[in-house]
Amino acid sequence: MSQKTRQPGDRSDGHLVHSSDPMHVFMPFIMGTRTENEALLNATFDMTEVVKYLEKRNSENPQYRFTIFHLVVAALAKTIYMRPKLNIFIAGQKHYQRDEISFCFTAKNKFADNAGEFVMYLVAEDDGKSLIDQIHDKICSEVYKTRKDAETPGKDSNGTNNMMRVFNKIPRPVLRFVIRFLNWMVYHDILPKSIKEVDPYRATVFISNLGSIKLEATYHHLINWSLNSIFVLANRMHKMPFFNDDGTYEMKDGMSFGFTIDERIADGFYFAKSLSLFKNILQHPECLEDPISEKFDKYVPEDQWFE
Repeated sequence: MSQKTRQPGDRSDGHLVHSSDPMHVFMPFIMGTRTENEALLNATFDMTEVVKYLEKRNSENPQYRFTIFHLVVAALAKTIYMRPKLNIFIAGQKHYQRDEISFCFTAKNKFADNAGEFVMYLVAEDDGKSLIDQIHDKICSEVYKTRKDAETPGKDSNGTNNMMRVFNKIPRPVLRFVIRFLNWMVYHDILPKSIKEVDPYRATVFISNLGSIKLEATYHHLINWSLNSIFVLANRMHKMPFFNDDGTYEMKDGMSFGFTIDERIADGFYFAKSLSLFKNILQHPECLEDPISEKFDKYVPEDQWFE
């Protein structure tokens, strides 16, 4: 979401980070690939306020329902906007600040074993309007369009699917060479625009909505292709115990998340504080009706995020 003027060393999709931290500058040279630098973070959050908020919003507009997934994506977008190091990627052994806050996820045309999957890419924009409404409208619009296409034989408006069909026609020995060559082009930022625009792994966050299929998991790997530095697993929400300081507990709606992060983009304290902010946003979901750039401090001051 950066509006800075391009400077020498910048890429078409991000600005070169001029870090004063010598350790993080040196890490890409000695610590291998993205998949060799995975940091796994697991956290479970109280979703009581989220449930209340969704019930209120859906009572106002039951036809176009807001879901847990819409709210989680919006909360992640807000977190990343306020914690910009989460939007760093590494290419060519250098750190870059991505120009946009983006998400990618896969969805099925219908809940059936033989149903097709499609890949959706969306950008959270600083448009001065409600963040949760923006995310809700974008997801609903794309899902509706793609599922409608699935009802028409031979029609598929999803660019990622169409590009993969083209590559799948290439003989395997040749395809291996093509992929190596494309990786070289990503490294040097000369990947053709036609491929870059349908590449799902250019996103800030690749998110898997396991809750939609009643599944739970703690870990999903990153991938060395392209620029994605964060993979998020959003598990199913269900009743679980939350313990008080005196040892008693209450059964509340809870949801666990798995965050797989390229540890080269920031340090552990930065990740911990970012998770605390995400937790606080989930406890104050009404903040997502603000624009993404609206400060969160009016809900919870920054010095209280860890309390």
